[in-house]
Amino acid sequence: MSTLHTINKSPFDRNSFGSCIRVISDGDAILFIEDGVYAATAGTSFSDAVKAATNSHTVYVLGPDLSARGMSNDGVVEGINVVDYEGFVDLVVEHDKTNSWL
Repeated sequence: MSTLHTINKSPFDRNSFGSCIRVISDGDAILFIEDGVYAATAGTSFSDAVKAATNSHTVYVLGPDLSARGMSNDGVVEGINVVDYEGFVDLVVEHDKTNSWL
């Protein structure tokens, strides 16, 4: 059974990403949405940890949420896949369950 972990809080406000990484299992995926997209931004204090997560898990970021915050797809950490809303739905269907980190 695989889980899609959605993270919607900025890593600068909450430790949702760190909590997720401590319990994530093989085959699980991470999707940054809403203010969680700040974790996917290259050049921050969280970039190395996020890049490390891409070595063992598939990591995604929601493109429309990047755009809504004035960020571009080319500014994300290498190894992160940018998806649209349709891709978000596909990820939910692809995984057995979804866990939202608040």
